[in-house]
Amino acid sequence: MNMPATKLDVETAKPVGAAAPVVAMTPKRPPRSEAYARMARETAVRVIPPLVVIALLTLVWELVCRRAGSALPPPSKVFKDTKELIFDPFFDHGGIDKGLFWHLSASLQRVALGYSISAIAGIALGVLVGQSVWAMRGLDPLFQVLRTIPPLAWLPLSLAAFRDGQPSAIFVIFITSIWPIIINTAVGIRNIPQDYRNVAAVVQLNPLEFFAKIMIPAAAPYIFTGLRIGIGLSWLAIIAAEMLIGGVGIGFFIWDAWNSSHISEIILALFYVGIVGFVLDRVIAGLGKIVTRGTAQN
Repeated sequence: MNMPATKLDVETAKPVGAAAPVVAMTPKRPPRSEAYARMARETAVRVIPPLVVIALLTLVWELVCRRAGSALPPPSKVFKDTKELIFDPFFDHGGIDKGLFWHLSASLQRVALGYSISAIAGIALGVLVGQSVWAMRGLDPLFQVLRTIPPLAWLPLSLAAFRDGQPSAIFVIFITSIWPIIINTAVGIRNIPQDYRNVAAVVQLNPLEFFAKIMIPAAAPYIFTGLRIGIGLSWLAIIAAEMLIGGVGIGFFIWDAWNSSHISEIILALFYVGIVGFVLDRVIAGLGKIVTRGTAQN
């Protein structure tokens, strides 16, 4: 005898052979303590080895330079002689008698201006050389000759042309850092896959669209490699140039300390120069990683 189906039976009835509903399983997140522990381990792997090496080198330096007749001061004496510069880098007594912050700031301003000009001009010339066979044949030999000229060899010529130390230093930065940017950009442009060019021709991209959507993204890893090399050369060039042009700047600070026989101040300044150079390199590398989505060399 067939019994009438109730309302509940009708609503819950399923067709014969129907698949069971799939329940989405949310992955279980690891506890925060485990995530923090993993981050701590990764940080320790990166930080502890350099600290150990630095501590050992400092110990060797201290033991070697504490002997009588040593030409260089040990780390303990360097700290004793320069602790005022370390703890008060912002003093300004007028003229060149300034704290290390102001010397570094002046050098960084010159580097920022000269490097920015070299980056813009270098990428533009690199695109031209990489895209045009005639430009490569005409300009590449000239670039290969000019890039071998030492940075300081340009300084007398720039002083004669500009008759002022500030633009001369900026020009030295520009002429020193532009070559790796040009060369790496040109290599990146020449290595754009032919398939990309074929697709651009099929969709009929105009030159500006091809430059923005195909050329620059494809060559970006090479471009940022050149930019990283360029920023390092810029920082090297400004230190050397400031030793000769004078004025406020970390290069002149080192030269003035040498003339005053303040070896401890030279060592402190070199420490700051190394740290700033490392930070500049990391900044360009991080920017390249963001722009190229991790394809640039790190």
